[in-house]
Amino acid sequence: MIRTIELGTAQGEALFAALSKRATGIPEEIRLRVKSIVEDVREKGDEALCAYTRRFDGVEIAPQNMKVTPQEIEEALSQVEPALLDVMRRSAASIRAFHEKQKQNSWLDMQPGVLLGQKITPLSQVGLYVPGGRAAYPSTVLMNAIPAKVAGVGSIVMATPPMKDGKIYANTLAAAHVAGVDCIYKMGGAQAIAALAFGTAVVPRVDKITGPGNIYVAAAKREVYGYVGIDMIAGPSEVMVVADDTAHAHFVAADLLSQAEHDPMAAAVLVTDSPRLAREVERELEKQLACLSRREIAEASLRDFGAIILAQDMAAAMSAANALAPEHLELAVRNPLDLLGEVRNAGAIFLGDYTPEPLGDYFAGPNHTLPTSGTARFFSPLSVDDFVKKSSVLYYSRQAMEGVYADVAAFAEGEGLTAHANSARIRFEGENK
Repeated sequence: MIRTIELGTAQGEALFAALSKRATGIPEEIRLRVKSIVEDVREKGDEALCAYTRRFDGVEIAPQNMKVTPQEIEEALSQVEPALLDVMRRSAASIRAFHEKQKQNSWLDMQPGVLLGQKITPLSQVGLYVPGGRAAYPSTVLMNAIPAKVAGVGSIVMATPPMKDGKIYANTLAAAHVAGVDCIYKMGGAQAIAALAFGTAVVPRVDKITGPGNIYVAAAKREVYGYVGIDMIAGPSEVMVVADDTAHAHFVAADLLSQAEHDPMAAAVLVTDSPRLAREVERELEKQLACLSRREIAEASLRDFGAIILAQDMAAAMSAANALAPEHLELAVRNPLDLLGEVRNAGAIFLGDYTPEPLGDYFAGPNHTLPTSGTARFFSPLSVDDFVKKSSVLYYSRQAMEGVYADVAAFAEGEGLTAHANSARIRFEGENK
């Protein structure tokens, strides 16, 4: 079911290569198909959007009915279990409190005759894509919309595909209500991304699009990037657990399975210096798999992209973790804080036996929209920073500029830009001619 390999072997290198290739590139056939959809929606607007909704979602919908009404939201709220709604609200409070700490303020640095600074401006309008079907997760709504609200975004426009009856999943609408989403449209797939990017008569154009989706949504986000901003192109989920001899095998197995059940291409990897723990985790995986509702998905994930890796020591284990740059990294060791400083590449870091990955998915507060497929080497989790712009502010008095204009002109001439040099000189040398 799950392979056990030694770190540093050819088998280990092959595993890391396979993990890094899971989400590299988009097949040309899909890219061209998505490009055609995006161009169609850009040119024909709501007509094309409704046609693709009919074709891909099996729903006949008129443009004027794409926007979710307040009555539909009230109906959805009445259908959600009150206990779940309360959990959503408590989760939202945790997410909001965490992201409030990320806010930056505009600042000015004043020196004699010189004022320099940075102006923080929230984006005016942001599009949030929320998948439907098997991937309709209300937590995604909270994790994307709340940081945007905290940042001060003027309007959050959500797109999510309708069910066969033309309605939106009640839990998704409830989460949108809790998070403060401003308007919701019944549209999905590449056509929804195009509508958000370029706008239609009904759907407003946004400045940035965030949120996960399938390969068609990912391809569409790539296609519209440059016309609008995007958050990231997310690949299959992944978790790496670094564990020593003190770890609990049943905890570790449960955490590996929590990611394996996401998708057949999800990766669940244990790195340990304890052969005993490795054997016990393997037994626990078989035992716990039998109880899962998504057993077939989890089994495929463990078979194709899962592994138990035996390392010589914790230093080697941490080296492997940094090489993989996992989306989720759990440190199930005696003193996890001792290893925290060794982590260079990880989307989110979970410390200790009682901080499982699902805590981050739903409730603790840090964002669960994380870099995947090794991109934690250079990308960060979704944050308030993703929903603001930063502008530089400059002011020089006449006296301050007079003291540096010759340096500016010399630098410009060194680059062969004589008009730049003249712009600096004319304020002083020109006036005396």
